[in-house]
Amino acid sequence: MNVKEFIGEALGTFILVLFGCGCVAVAVLFGEYNSIFQIGFVWGIGVTLGIYLTRHLSNAHLNPAVSLAMVLSKRMKADKLPVYWGAQFIGAFIAGLSVYLLFSPSIAAYESLHQIIRGSDASILTAKMFGEFYPNPGGTAVVPMGLAIAAETFGTFLLVLTIFGLTEDANAGRPSSTMTPLFIGLTVSSIIWLIAPLTQAGLNPARDFGPRMIAWIMGWGDAAFPDHSGGFFWVYILAPCIGGAIAALLEPVMKRFTTKEDSTN
Repeated sequence: MNVKEFIGEALGTFILVLFGCGCVAVAVLFGEYNSIFQIGFVWGIGVTLGIYLTRHLSNAHLNPAVSLAMVLSKRMKADKLPVYWGAQFIGAFIAGLSVYLLFSPSIAAYESLHQIIRGSDASILTAKMFGEFYPNPGGTAVVPMGLAIAAETFGTFLLVLTIFGLTEDANAGRPSSTMTPLFIGLTVSSIIWLIAPLTQAGLNPARDFGPRMIAWIMGWGDAAFPDHSGGFFWVYILAPCIGGAIAALLEPVMKRFTTKEDSTN
């Protein structure tokens, strides 16, 4: 196992999820964030910081769907995938635990104030600080499972497609390497602003699974999952991987129309 890459992916994913889930917790418990714009922006900052902090250690994928896409596009060897996935899930799990430990007294006080019994259907309002739900709790959107799968697939497709474009040498319009993490973070924010009202915008199986397991362990039980039909797996684990895979399959087509010669015309 490449220890340096493992540490990079675990640490970067930890930072991403810590800031992201942390801002959701602050929004739920204290009402400090009043719009999806603010929450999406903090998630983007978390992504940006995670990449800047760790890209000298690993490729800073910080997302199993991105790592899968990199393997399918032959940008990364397949034998590295278990290391990247394992590190990403561990980093996200530790971040979820950190958020819980930071806000545990506040969560208990919030539940007491609003007469929420942890593990009941009503406790979804606090469980959403960790794993995502569809439709977004408290929203007005009508989101059947099929639409939720499509939204997560499409959102992750856009993310991975943008990552490919931002890191393609033949793309004359790509930013400098020092600015690329910032644009990837802004891409995440933009996608969150688009689909979070539907599914909370997971886009990342590790980001969802790790913190969701913390909620499940810490007393939310079945309330930590969006339904009793396996939607958690189809919407937040499989759909992002499909979205990333589709982007990887389209990358050769994009390269065919994006060459260094063409970019100078």
